[in-house]
Amino acid sequence: MSSTVPVPETTPTPAEAWQRLREGNARFVADAMEHPSQGADRRAAVAEQQAPWAVLLGCSDSRVAAEIIFDQGLGDLFVVRTAGHVLDASVLGSVEFGVGVLGAPLVVVLGHDRCGAVGAAAQALLTGTMPTGFVRSVVDRVIPSLLTRAELGGAPDEQVGAGRSDRKLTLPDEDTLRRNHVRSTVQMLRDYSGVIGEAVDAGRLGIVGVEYDLADGTAHLVDSLGPVTDEA
Repeated sequence: MSSTVPVPETTPTPAEAWQRLREGNARFVADAMEHPSQGADRRAAVAEQQAPWAVLLGCSDSRVAAEIIFDQGLGDLFVVRTAGHVLDASVLGSVEFGVGVLGAPLVVVLGHDRCGAVGAAAQALLTGTMPTGFVRSVVDRVIPSLLTRAELGGAPDEQVGAGRSDRKLTLPDEDTLRRNHVRSTVQMLRDYSGVIGEAVDAGRLGIVGVEYDLADGTAHLVDSLGPVTDEA
């Protein structure tokens, strides 16, 4: 049976919000979920207003549902999902709304293993073959975060003119690419958005980059900005 929790009267600190998510994920992994804030009373309590204590920018992957993997309920999380948790103006506006208007003290960037967007971007870099249609717009937004960590290897081509070299592009392993993409998204949120950057600098907001393991259900911290945690 779902327990009911009233809309919180006080906003948690960024560290407290992150701790709530960690505790919820631990319950999910242990198959001991409480399903909080999901009853009829809670539904009625949040009908007139919302006060989410975390904004979650995650991947659209059907296996990575934020409220389930963190064992939260109605009104707790302000969730924005795109394939590969890519950013555009609308996504940034949505995250800014959660922070600047709704007052959430925490933003979570949630990546996961076997991410199709990261895999497609890596293949595009290695093979030069891009997907067609609007899927390409997703890959186009993932590629820069992979390029920032790419390594150039191989011997220079003797046919290349003076002062230039052709080297074979090699990429880190899949786990490293995924974590780099999460870290890049965390940094872009701060760099692109004045609202988010100012809130981090003022100590009102923390941002965490998290990777989710599809098989065992664990959510691991890979990056953080602001007053969130000493864990890294």
